[in-house]
Amino acid sequence: MLERAIDNGALPALAQLRDEGSFTTVSTAFPSVTGPAYTPFLLGRYPGPLGLPGLRWFDRTRATARGFGNCRSYVGSEMRFIDTDLDPSAPTLFELAGPALGALSVIGRGLRRADRIGRGVAFAARAARTHFTGDVAGWLEIDRQVGAKVARHIREQHPRLTFAAFPGIDKASHSTGHDSPAVHEAMRILDHTVAEIRRDAERSGRWDSTHLWIVSDHGHSPVTAHDDLASLLRSLGHDIVTHPWTFAGGRDAAVMVSGNAMAHIYLELDRGERPWWPSLEPRWSNLVTALLDRPSVDLLVVPLAADQYEVRSGTRGTATICARNDTYSYRLVTGDPLGIGPHEGLSDADAYDVTASSDYPDAIVQIARLASASRSGEIILSAVRGWDFRSRHEPIPHVSSHGALHREHMLVPLLTNKPVASTPRRTVDVMPSALAALDLELPAGLDGTSFIRRIPAGSQPLRENHLANGRPHGERDAESAVA
Repeated sequence: MLERAIDNGALPALAQLRDEGSFTTVSTAFPSVTGPAYTPFLLGRYPGPLGLPGLRWFDRTRATARGFGNCRSYVGSEMRFIDTDLDPSAPTLFELAGPALGALSVIGRGLRRADRIGRGVAFAARAARTHFTGDVAGWLEIDRQVGAKVARHIREQHPRLTFAAFPGIDKASHSTGHDSPAVHEAMRILDHTVAEIRRDAERSGRWDSTHLWIVSDHGHSPVTAHDDLASLLRSLGHDIVTHPWTFAGGRDAAVMVSGNAMAHIYLELDRGERPWWPSLEPRWSNLVTALLDRPSVDLLVVPLAADQYEVRSGTRGTATICARNDTYSYRLVTGDPLGIGPHEGLSDADAYDVTASSDYPDAIVQIARLASASRSGEIILSAVRGWDFRSRHEPIPHVSSHGALHREHMLVPLLTNKPVASTPRRTVDVMPSALAALDLELPAGLDGTSFIRRIPAGSQPLRENHLANGRPHGERDAESAVA
């Protein structure tokens, strides 16, 4: 969608970035949903192992999500818990690269209150009203105002790093379809913001040292049918909890939907530790069979152990993914649900390459990382095209959705204003690249690699006004505005 709009001349500022820099397609994280899929940008890591397995999840430990039936949902007031739900040992880009500005970022750890746009009671009430009434025009107006504030803040305060989220494209896609006039208007708002940031930087002589990148956290695809997984489990005689009514219900299972094209199902909720599938299969095999019979279910994952995960399809059979000693294997059992053939001993890069052209790009790594996470469910579902897993309780009917492992959800654009040194693969590459552009050391444990060649400090001329920007004499001036 973005590339077509650029080609058609509708987004001249982004077209200029593409002509001068790069335009590539990279894979996001699973689940491909806002919130969890921000961790690649801001922490350089996949969301599941960091503590964000989905937009909604169940807490077996009762130590983190203590209210609402031990269920967490980042749709609404519990969004404020994302920063503390994340692994505290993993530093954010804000913490490493400040002073920084964040606009509408669901992850804000490391930002000062004064450097957050889109926070506070008044804005939260406005955003909630806009969301729950399905007010697409309201979201576009929020994008306009946020874009103007971001450009003004950069112009006046010169933050070292800016991360700005523009939710209008996603909100309009859910409500009116991803090729609707509202989506195109949302892209034009983004283009206008980029043009203003660039104009200001050129006037002040900062453009040559500014990195400005455009990237998305997920894709979209049309939805015409909505399943209700909670009703299925109830029909099989199971007492369950699910949003929005998590205060009442049994302890058999929890249904946690994200996106809405993926879901976690947690089983035997009174267990304090996560059980692996072999201990659950005698009681729950009928549920798996029933799920695979649903027209909505494309892929079903059951973790067999901390390093082994079974991938099932109702029509294409079963395979296993093993993740051991920094290598991955994909072994066929009764079929080939991912459609990529068997593979042994793949590196992280190899695992990406063998899936890149398939219907499930980067699925081997993404399934392994999510299925191994302690907060993930005992059953993980990815929906069939045209379906999602939430037929009730949405404030507006979704005509387009995301969250699954399909190409349309997992592949996203990455647009940079300068040529890249190597071809990016994943959104986790954004954070280490930003640190490299700022000549900052990379922390240990990152899942991504930099596509920017690091230039040592002092190897290029300083800007004349570096002191006016609050930086010590001799510090290389590089600013990374990531929209």
